[in-house]
Amino acid sequence: MSAAPSGPDHGYGEFLDDPSEGLIEAGDLLDDPRTDVEALCLCSLLWSSSPVVRTITDTLSPSDFERPVYRELFELIAAQIEAGKLHDPASVAAALTQTGRAAGHRGTQLRRALSDATMAGGAPEAVGHYAITVVCAAYRRGFHAAAASLTEAAEQLPQDQLFDHLVSIGRTQRTATQRLADIYSALGRPPIIGAGGKIETDTVKEQP
Repeated sequence: MSAAPSGPDHGYGEFLDDPSEGLIEAGDLLDDPRTDVEALCLCSLLWSSSPVVRTITDTLSPSDFERPVYRELFELIAAQIEAGKLHDPASVAAALTQTGRAAGHRGTQLRRALSDATMAGGAPEAVGHYAITVVCAAYRRGFHAAAASLTEAAEQLPQDQLFDHLVSIGRTQRTATQRLADIYSALGRPPIIGAGGKIETDTVKEQP
């Protein structure tokens, strides 16, 4: 898989540790996928036959997805696209089996996530819109993490380390802000909705 721009890094040292450590929890699959932008983004990737999906998978990072189960599913879809293989729902389901990921509790959760994403109703033509929305949500989570990190630092860090910690957070968020601007540029304009609600144009710029 091509190297993608770094995804959001939200914990600032020890504060960045993901408490889930990548584990798939039961709560990962409770929301209605039809209103979950991460599920909609994966759905549009699964059903899109446009070459612009390569732009999406090269631009997004698994860490842009909040739920570990969707991170893993995105990685699998991206690997299919990178290898030039079909990435429709049936092909991704077959890849789950072929890579040994379909077995056990984790496999059950991944297969359920794939099923939810498949039926979420994301329009393939809106893949860029959904991708940008996923990144925007990750960007906002970064500020929540920054605030929590500052609060914890104010309580626990030695006084002479507080300012450096603040500066480090500022640099991280500045990098995230530039990345967001770059992604907006790469993924282009919002979708254009025509008569009857039909999405008439792709949301992602074709690459030369």
